[in-house]
Amino acid sequence: MSFNIREAVLELERHAAGQGWDQPVRIYALVPTTDLMEREPALAEMLGLTGEIADDDLTPVEQEPLPGEVPLEEALGRMAWPEAVTGCALVMERLVLKGSDATLEPPRDADAGSWAQNQEGSEEVRMVAGVLRDGSRHSALRMRHHDSEDEVLNGEDLVPALTSALALTLEDEEE
Repeated sequence: MSFNIREAVLELERHAAGQGWDQPVRIYALVPTTDLMEREPALAEMLGLTGEIADDDLTPVEQEPLPGEVPLEEALGRMAWPEAVTGCALVMERLVLKGSDATLEPPRDADAGSWAQNQEGSEEVRMVAGVLRDGSRHSALRMRHHDSEDEVLNGEDLVPALTSALALTLEDEEE
């Protein structure tokens, strides 16, 4: 069965936008909504999952926060998902230098907004990336200076390094 990773990623992007900027990294398990309703009816009811559900719908289930003292790459390297999880998604904000593929993170004790404003040619972006076990992937990008629903970029390969790292968390250890 093919699941709708694009809709799951865009739903997460809209959710993150509603929470505003300067949010921590968040990771989500993506599970088939029909499976969730069957296996966890109380949770499905709590999430408001009632009525007609499409077979390809995915529900993002937020996980515990990633350890702040561990680099993201290392935290993802330690992660594994149970079989019931069809995919995973990550929401993160980074500072990107225009004309470069470099990303910067403000010093821990600095005000991120002030620090970002002082970086020449920088743009704060929110990235939402999702992958499925079948290899499907999708990403969405929202720039802080173009913070509107109609200016969200989305596509399969917008952040290939991030989607590749997420895909590794879904591989079986024997592979």
